[in-house]
Amino acid sequence: SIACPDSMSEPPTLDSLAAEVAALKATSLGTNAQALDAFYLLVCGVFVFFMQCGFALLEAGSVRTKNTKNILLKNLLDACIGAIIWWAWGFGVAYGDSGNSDGNTFIGTAPNNGGPFLAVGWAGEDSQNNGTTMTLWFFQYVFAATAATIVSGAVAERCALEAYLIYTTVLTGFIYPVVVHWVWCNNGFLSGAFTEDKDKTILGGCIDFAGSGVVHLTGGVAALCGAIAIGPRLGRFDADGKVVPMPGHSAPFQVLGTFILWMGWYGFNPGSTLGITPAGYGTIMARAAMCTTLSAAVGGITVVFFDRIFSKTYDVGMVCNGILAGLVSITAGCATVHPWAALVIGMIGGLVYRGCSHCVLHKLKVDDPLDSSSVHGACGAWGVIAAALLTTEEFAAAAGYQRRAGLFYGGGKLLGAALLQMVCILAWSGTNAGLVFLLLKKAGKLRRRETYMAAAPEEDLDSSIHGGAPLEPAEHGSGNTSRAESVDTSDPVIEMPDATPDKDQPAA
Repeated sequence: SIACPDSMSEPPTLDSLAAEVAALKATSLGTNAQALDAFYLLVCGVFVFFMQCGFALLEAGSVRTKNTKNILLKNLLDACIGAIIWWAWGFGVAYGDSGNSDGNTFIGTAPNNGGPFLAVGWAGEDSQNNGTTMTLWFFQYVFAATAATIVSGAVAERCALEAYLIYTTVLTGFIYPVVVHWVWCNNGFLSGAFTEDKDKTILGGCIDFAGSGVVHLTGGVAALCGAIAIGPRLGRFDADGKVVPMPGHSAPFQVLGTFILWMGWYGFNPGSTLGITPAGYGTIMARAAMCTTLSAAVGGITVVFFDRIFSKTYDVGMVCNGILAGLVSITAGCATVHPWAALVIGMIGGLVYRGCSHCVLHKLKVDDPLDSSSVHGACGAWGVIAAALLTTEEFAAAAGYQRRAGLFYGGGKLLGAALLQMVCILAWSGTNAGLVFLLLKKAGKLRRRETYMAAAPEEDLDSSIHGGAPLEPAEHGSGNTSRAESVDTSDPVIEMPDATPDKDQPAA
């Protein structure tokens, strides 16, 4: 409140009252700015977390009915396991020495008080008064869960649950957070925005605003390693090596999942400003949202019409993956390119996806049911390159990257840094993920073998380990009735399946 002037003092003037009111407003805004930023980040993080629902629907719709429960369980566990790991050590590996000028440039380490490891160093921190530190933890956690979920689609319908638990732990707790430290920590050697001492960076660091490389290329490379190591689903290729179609069982699930993922991307990309109150952040947020929309739209259109030339059909699944290809492609440069450039990036991203998907399946004979390696890996790599080509100096400076321009605007170092980022992620993620999957395969723990009944198909995971199909037939009672409870135990006769079972239907 404004104190009443003493009778002996000079009466206040309009200018003095205006100055005092302005000072009070500045103090109030300064106090609340961090809290507002924390709230903004929390809301964006909830959008990204909701992407797990999108992944669940998309993956469930893209597999056969008999493996639906299995893929849904892995999506649920991605969120559960990822939260524990990110609290225990994942966030520390990513940001452990953040703020220390002499911090490690390769991996996060624990300060004297433990820092973010188990959150032991956060007790009593001033930042906890407005929640900024814990909100950042939550926002980065949902990103980590996204990276882990990418891999589950590539090994769908045949990966053992034990193997899944091991590889998702390694990815979330070690492979992914190390890459985060390189690019998004203020000590990372590839951090173009956060490392103030550019002498600690190589070529000044790269531009990867929301994670085309950090999240999607890292997850996509791991997905490709997993798909190669685990081998194709039974019946995916005939005796001559030709591809046998294995369509997913629910186009509505695929479409709903894609729309939810698209919506979640508005937390993923605009939310990567990490705040909203600083001057200019609203403009960056809006640009990211607009570029995200345009790239997704043109990606879907490009893929469906380009695929029409070869397949002679308008494939709903292709539209879905084309949209996702556009989204992944624009993620790195969403805040640093013009809207027209976003159209170009999304269009080329759609073509990159279509070409890579064809090569992986038809040339390399790698069975990736969700096209995870193509959508996230190939388009993630293109997104990193696209940002280095089309970033403008003005937009880069506004987004915190100093005044750096892409190759088409007279800059050259950004492309070099982008290529270095790609090579580092390919080497790091490929080597570590490949080693994990290879060891699991050598130990005989990678691929699930059907044991529910002797003559059943190999990959009926819902019947063998989840108590039955996701939608039980009416004569078996409600969907909550277990397989064992639904069988008439008074009849000793066990019906065996036909000699040539339909592999697209659950074993009965």
